[in-house]
Amino acid sequence: MKIKVRELSYEKALARAGRPHKRPRRPSGLLRFVIRRVSAKELKQVHFSWVSEGMETLGRREPCLILMNHSSFIDLKIAHRIFARRPFQIVCTSDGFVGKERLMRSLGCIPTQKFVTDLSLVRDMIYCLRTLRTSVLLFPEASYSFDGTATPLPESLAKLIRMLGVPVVFVETFGAFARDPLYNGLQVRKVDVSARVRYLLTPAQTRDLPVEEIDARLRQAFSFNYFHWQQQNRVRVKEPFRADHLNRVLYKCPHCRTEGRMTGRGTQVVCGACGKRWELTETGWLQAVEGITEYPGVPEWYAWERTCVRKELEAGTYRLDTAVDILVLTDMKAVYHVGAGRLIHDADGFHLTGCGGRLDVHQPPEASYSLYADYYWYERGDMICIAERGVLYYCFPQEGGDVVAKTRLAAEELYKLRRAQRENGTDRKR
Repeated sequence: MKIKVRELSYEKALARAGRPHKRPRRPSGLLRFVIRRVSAKELKQVHFSWVSEGMETLGRREPCLILMNHSSFIDLKIAHRIFARRPFQIVCTSDGFVGKERLMRSLGCIPTQKFVTDLSLVRDMIYCLRTLRTSVLLFPEASYSFDGTATPLPESLAKLIRMLGVPVVFVETFGAFARDPLYNGLQVRKVDVSARVRYLLTPAQTRDLPVEEIDARLRQAFSFNYFHWQQQNRVRVKEPFRADHLNRVLYKCPHCRTEGRMTGRGTQVVCGACGKRWELTETGWLQAVEGITEYPGVPEWYAWERTCVRKELEAGTYRLDTAVDILVLTDMKAVYHVGAGRLIHDADGFHLTGCGGRLDVHQPPEASYSLYADYYWYERGDMICIAERGVLYYCFPQEGGDVVAKTRLAAEELYKLRRAQRENGTDRKR
């Protein structure tokens, strides 16, 4: 799927900012039916099935908050199958509205920016639940998983649930990540997909439980590892391209510690610096072709990379400095290509410059607990997104090497460090 892109000067693109807020619309029954019909073929191909736990407690017309983990694009098709008889709104990123705003609003979609505080979104969700009497589907991770494990949840989620005061339902998918992992470049594998639907919290529990307890239950629900699931259930991915582009996630060699020289091709990951090779087996294990296997799987390797980034931040040596191609989103008619620039990320956060010196944007580390980053974004390229005053800047690194995953790790770890410094009273002014 592609996105509408127009060439425009930075000044003219920025002048389009400040679009008026629109209230959500009740989803069209006809469009919901069409989506189910269109999705039926794919869901049949993956032999989709689901089990329910405690859902008999939920009233047929009772609005609820539906939380769902985010593995791949099939998630939305799954939601429409499971909740075929329950009208629901969908919270989605604003770039999903580009060129098709009317359609998206008719589907009941609610636009928002990822990883930022959005008070209008809270008001929209309350309006849907209390006035439209529709349920709301939210992907609280706000981004696809890179390594098959959960991405960070917003700290405010438990407080939001208490504010809404409605039942909370959790949908967890199985097989969706193994079938279509983000790193693999839209190459779909033959894997069956299923789901489990759980009644997670009653309205009384959302009111009476401490916020800390609600938060603990949420984090327990989102504590999955899909490579481990694949291994435990002996799910075989036999496609010969299963390691294609895995270097997007495994960007650092654990043998020689070189970054940006990894290549994922076929069934192997290879370091271009030292030549060491690892095989990604059909059941999701990583095995060194020769020598020791440093990490048995993708999540373990990725966790080690996170530790390395954390050490760089603590030592003050972390820095991203790369040429980027820049698109901006200021309205829903198109994303605008405004030219080239340079993106720097260090202990002071993000600094984006470009367009002949006319573009100069800062995003501090405290602005977001994670980072909107994507592989092959709308079939255009690997992307890092930052925001300022409601304008989204999509940056596409141009100097080679796989920097997207490391940048997201760094943004998350830098946020944690700054929060710890604030709590300890050691945060210094910059």
